[in-house]
Amino acid sequence: MKRKIVDKIKGFRTTDGAGVSLVRVLSRSTVETYDPILMLDSFDSQDPRDYEKGFPLHPHRGIETVTLISQGNMVHKDSLGNEDAITSGEVQWMTAGSGIMHEEKLPPSQRMLGVQLWLNMSKEDKMAPPQYHSIKIDEIEEIPLEKGSLRLISGNYKDHRGFQGKYQPLDYYHILLEKNGSITLEMMEDTSVLVFLLLGDARIAGEVVEEKTAVKLSPGTELDIQALDQDIEILFIGSQALKEPIAWGGPIVMNTKEELRQAFADLEEGNFLKEGIHY
Repeated sequence: MKRKIVDKIKGFRTTDGAGVSLVRVLSRSTVETYDPILMLDSFDSQDPRDYEKGFPLHPHRGIETVTLISQGNMVHKDSLGNEDAITSGEVQWMTAGSGIMHEEKLPPSQRMLGVQLWLNMSKEDKMAPPQYHSIKIDEIEEIPLEKGSLRLISGNYKDHRGFQGKYQPLDYYHILLEKNGSITLEMMEDTSVLVFLLLGDARIAGEVVEEKTAVKLSPGTELDIQALDQDIEILFIGSQALKEPIAWGGPIVMNTKEELRQAFADLEEGNFLKEGIHY
């Protein structure tokens, strides 16, 4: 059964962190439709002044952040003692769980192009121990297509296996298609699927979708994607909807207002970090 588009959202330019210019696509108003993806931000600039101030030290609880850098660099440092840098084609996967403090620096590059998504954690996992993992270029399998390639960031693609998250399942593909190239993806019928156009326009499930647009797909077992008159980069993101209540306050996402209040009380009282070292 072919999947169809049931929702479409084009991102808008805004700022976050210490003044980083980015394209916000998914946010609080989209959580029910795109469950379990809470937020999706895209970076795209050839001017380092748009992003070089980065994201100073800040907390997270109750989510996982997954950041793909298609072009450029990102440097991560956190309260677990991790210090790590990723570059073009690489990914950082951070499990905030019970609480983590981190900062992200964006060194100047010819072009800063990438995506950060927030993956919700189930109520039973929200207070799990925080973790950090980077997926380097040699750990990402690049599967040839007839007119392009599929980079398997996480999950499964046919008989190929990528990085496996510990909590919420995530099939995450970075697909590069040459102009007029196409692919038909197969998946389980009930998987919660969204597709994001990072670069270029494409025909998704028979509809033309513009760059920097996310679409949510109906249930189904097949999805048709076709590049138009230019090369494209497109992200396929498949998971399982949690269908749980959400209490969201800034960088913290819990299930109830009381849990959210407790998280901010922990921050004020110095009890936020349950694991690791103090920053």
